[in-house]
Amino acid sequence: MAVIAMLAIQLSNALSMNIVEQVGPAGTTWLRMCFGAVFLVLIARPSIRNLRRKDVPALLALGAATGGMTTFFLSAADRIPLGTAVAIEFLGPLTVAALTSKNRKALLWPVLALIGVVLLTEPWHGRIDLLGVLFALIAGICWGLYNLLTQHVGDRFSGLSGLALTIPISAVVTLPLGLTQVVTGDLAWWVLPAAAGIALITPVIAFGLEMAALRRMTHTAFGTLLSIEPAFGVLMGLLVLGQTPAVFQLVGIALVIVAGAAAQRDGARQREPAPE
Repeated sequence: MAVIAMLAIQLSNALSMNIVEQVGPAGTTWLRMCFGAVFLVLIARPSIRNLRRKDVPALLALGAATGGMTTFFLSAADRIPLGTAVAIEFLGPLTVAALTSKNRKALLWPVLALIGVVLLTEPWHGRIDLLGVLFALIAGICWGLYNLLTQHVGDRFSGLSGLALTIPISAVVTLPLGLTQVVTGDLAWWVLPAAAGIALITPVIAFGLEMAALRRMTHTAFGTLLSIEPAFGVLMGLLVLGQTPAVFQLVGIALVIVAGAAAQRDGARQREPAPE
């Protein structure tokens, strides 16, 4: 489920770049979240009555993290190659996984990943887009929070009901800047159906699969599996956007993947036995 989700997320990010050219990163995010909220509410039909007061902060935080993660990542991918943006963003969940690992030596692996990111950005060429890197780093912080909160919300709500409550929050959070970019951008006739189709991939299918996977896995195991996502970003950038990585960038991606996989051990999540 996690692997399919990663492929779906990177495919939707690559496909979103055409929409970003029309209505901007925030506008694209807002449209995706709006359509995703509609789809999820129709599918899951969440019950507001089951909400507890102590559930609200986690739902609000997850909605905000999801909206921020998507907005800042698309802002980064609009300025730097998709695979590079994913690798930089991956520093967020990798750091979370290293901090939650039982092995203290795991804290060394984010340093290796950082070396890989340096190879990806090739600063010695003097053409690094610092703003794009900054956007990807902020997206990484949101991604790390997203993983922590997704597991918490997934444990509390069954099926897609947790997503059906958080994605509308994401739509509200991204509304001010998103609506502004949509109104001031070039809203061509194909933008809305394209955004709706991408929203069906992510957030509906991909985030739903991630939430289901996190119900069964530790943050450590999930973070290990996430280590291949930068490679998926490079693959989708190549196939969909025609972005061919250089040799040093391929080495950088390899270092990020190795760091992500080596940063953690112990895969299965321990659950308390169900009462008889």
